Amino acid sequence: MQLEKGVSDTLTVKIEKLSNLGLGIAKNDGYVIFVPNTCPGDTVRIKIIKKNKNYSNAELVEIIEPSPDRTEPFCRMQKICGACQLQFINYDAQLKYKKEIVQDTMRSIFSNNVEVRDVIPSPLIKEYRHKIQYPIGQTKDSKRILAGYYKTGSHELVNIKYCPIQPEYCDRIIDFIRTKGQEINVSGYDEKTEKGELRHVVIRTSNANKKSLVVLVVNSNKISKPIKALAEAIYCSLDNINGVAVNFNNKKTNLILGDKTETIQGHGYIEEALCDKIFRVGAKTFFQVNPQSADNIFRYVKKYISENFKNPSILDAYAGITAFGICLSDIASKVVSIEEEKESVYLAKSITEQNKITNIELHQGDAGRFLSNETVLGRQFHVTILDPPRKGCTPNSLDYALKLTKDKIIYVSCNPATLARDLKYLKEFGAEVEYIQPFDMFPHTYHIENVAIIDLKNVCSD
Repeated sequence: MQLEKGVSDTLTVKIEKLSNLGLGIAKNDGYVIFVPNTCPGDTVRIKIIKKNKNYSNAELVEIIEPSPDRTEPFCRMQKICGACQLQFINYDAQLKYKKEIVQDTMRSIFSNNVEVRDVIPSPLIKEYRHKIQYPIGQTKDSKRILAGYYKTGSHELVNIKYCPIQPEYCDRIIDFIRTKGQEINVSGYDEKTEKGELRHVVIRTSNANKKSLVVLVVNSNKISKPIKALAEAIYCSLDNINGVAVNFNNKKTNLILGDKTETIQGHGYIEEALCDKIFRVGAKTFFQVNPQSADNIFRYVKKYISENFKNPSILDAYAGITAFGICLSDIASKVVSIEEEKESVYLAKSITEQNKITNIELHQGDAGRFLSNETVLGRQFHVTILDPPRKGCTPNSLDYALKLTKDKIIYVSCNPATLARDLKYLKEFGAEVEYIQPFDMFPHTYHIENVAIIDLKNVCSD
């Protein structure tokens, strides 16, 4: 790697594309360099900060010639808080680069090309995020409560007063908690000493009716008087609160929520609408953070199935609150749902009752174990929906899905890398990937949601 004469440890390079983590990629004599805060088309001066065998990491020193796809971030905290890595790229270009990320990921796994369609954009690119998780801290001298996000690459808490990607009333809720919390002597958490009572505030908010569930995550196994007073004040003083809950997490962990949650004001859920159905979303319920983009996904899958099947039987694995199963219930003869989280299954039961749905069979437990039992019983389904967590499916779960499914697997994934890995596994048994349809669930970030349509007509039934 040749460095510029007279410029210690610096290079001038042109950014060619984005990595799957949103880093700009440049090459110097074939050697790959990752550069944050850059856009394809930028000509930049960089400083190498870490050299590895096959690549280097660099920091941006200067933008010499900006890409035509650059734009001014609409949030003044964009470079600091780290939540919106791509906000300096115009939105149409973000969609183009996200498609390229999925294509590059698939190309790295498959020798033949998998069709990746154009990204379906998010209906909103501001105020789209309806789940907010704020770490809580406190200043040493003034005891002022801090709430915000961690500065990029650190655990330094940035106090966020305004976030344009979440509904404006969430800013008012957080501001009230800061002020009232200090007033009634609620202590903010200190990661270093592991002391302080309030660790996080989680807000689930409804796009349908603008109501919010506020979850106070405490470093304790009981509710103190200050926390109880704060919960009462939130519920009584703010007009869009559906409920306030306390979650107990006094473990040394990076997990935000502990195992136990207690609702102490109002209801322990919000109601959200998808596919003309009403859903209940609790503190620990998995539910997409962008409801309008999620609605696009559910309607897309429903349209595909209704155009290709008449009254199919559907298996909804990794079901959460059975959102897919409930949305698909009116075009299915039967839906069988499996979910491990007990609270989600409880909410799914109440949702099916509220929506008067009678053709859904709900099961609570480990997906792999359940699918194994279904294989023994010999039951089969026309369509299986796989919507696993970011780590993807286990090989056993994929084996069972192949045995249980007659026609199609629809795999919904938020991680192109694990999706590509699992698609490769399925192809080894004869499954064919018809295409991948990306959806932008997280504008201004490198994240991308994908729906893969998988045909099983050539899969051996042995």
